Amino acid sequence: MHDTPYSGRFEAGAHLFALRVYFEDTDAGGVVYHASYLRFMERARSDMMLLAGIDQRGAMERGEGNYVVVEMGLRYRAPGRLDDNLLVVSRMGNIRGASCVVHQRVMRGSETLVEADVSVALIGSDGRPKRQPRHWIETFESLKRDGLN
Repeated sequence: MHDTPYSGRFEAGAHLFALRVYFEDTDAGGVVYHASYLRFMERARSDMMLLAGIDQRGAMERGEGNYVVVEMGLRYRAPGRLDDNLLVVSRMGNIRGASCVVHQRVMRGSETLVEADVSVALIGSDGRPKRQPRHWIETFESLKRDGLN
């Protein structure tokens, strides 16, 4: 028996994170509630970073900072429904000293349900932007180039 949570996988320069739509993710009509997509994408981004070897929890515990979403552009294209099997596809976009952009799509098969550009910035304990560790930037550049395999 394997009790480790699923973290997704890297393939062709993207992080793929599969999930199922549960009742708690839907409205009274069984359609995915719009804010549920934000949780799906957050889980995918967090697991992408963890799988890539970026220890966000350790950085926070050491007082080195944490990521916050500073901007998000979303486009809802089609509704997800109860029991749908979905795939969150995440790709690294623009990478800067203190921030980066992650392009994300929530897919049902070949159909895009939602797409987003998510800008995150590393902030210090004072709440101000802080330069990302060099090895994190190098990891993001590697992910952007061809993913981790």
